[in-house]
Amino acid sequence: MVKITKEKKKQLFKWLLKSRRLEEKLVDMMTRGEIPGWLHSMLGSEGTGVGVTASLETGDFINNTHRGRAIVITKGVPIKRFMLEVLGKKDGPCGGIAGEMHFADAEYNILGTQGLVGANIPLSVGVALACKIRETGQVVVSYFGDGAVDEGNFHESVNMASVWKLPIVFVVENNQWAQFTPQKETAAQPDIWRKGEAYNMTGKLVDGTDILEVYGAAVEAVAKARRGDGPSLLECRFTRWLGHYVGDPQKYRDPKEIEDARKIDPLAKFQEKLLAEKVLATELIEKMEQEIKTEIEEAVDFARNSPPTTVEQAFQNVYS
Repeated sequence: MVKITKEKKKQLFKWLLKSRRLEEKLVDMMTRGEIPGWLHSMLGSEGTGVGVTASLETGDFINNTHRGRAIVITKGVPIKRFMLEVLGKKDGPCGGIAGEMHFADAEYNILGTQGLVGANIPLSVGVALACKIRETGQVVVSYFGDGAVDEGNFHESVNMASVWKLPIVFVVENNQWAQFTPQKETAAQPDIWRKGEAYNMTGKLVDGTDILEVYGAAVEAVAKARRGDGPSLLECRFTRWLGHYVGDPQKYRDPKEIEDARKIDPLAKFQEKLLAEKVLATELIEKMEQEIKTEIEEAVDFARNSPPTTVEQAFQNVYS
């Protein structure tokens, strides 16, 4: 059992709250047409992104995802820096070329998100192999959705990582929907965590809406990987609030399922717990809310008024 201090609980709550408020801002901006491209909302899943990323040390690696703003926040990326990339500005960490959907940040050891489902998994295994060969003591988290588990990349990668006992943790963000298809309709074994047994690695099912449970499981898995005892497979399970993308009418879902999903809020659940434990007080939460609101608004204004990426930048770092 991982012991979590009061200060750590406060920090987890602040990351959770900041992730939620940033996500709400992004959804609003996307709805008004200000963000180019797509936005895949993570509303309701922030507990998983924060809990997993908070288990890492500064030098550890984690890949971003299409729903990865909680990862970005918890890894320490300033919101101003993130928003530059979101709005396609030349001073973003990827020069405004990647945008929100394929955000990566080498300075914070955040590996990029690839366009192909599951493509990040073997790349993360490659980074873990490099860490082992170089004996850096770093750990890699390979973070992906339930849909990626049906890809061959997943099975080949977890097998190789287990055989070589690489310092990596595989984390499945199971939001019950692979785009528009539920896992139970595509997999003979829909309990993803059980697939770890086939590759001789620890598999664990985690309540993705309980940030303390996620954090505890991730801390143990990361410690195991860092000791050289090989990888683990964590399935963090919850139900998606919004559609696959902002604007998705979700005609393929039962309205009651959506209603029930929204009743399980990781932020509200954690806030209620910390208030009851007297770890937080209402006044402190209100102060956090105001500070976060100010930080987000200043970051958005800063990015809006920054120079856009150039046509020339689009042709840099292109190989053939």
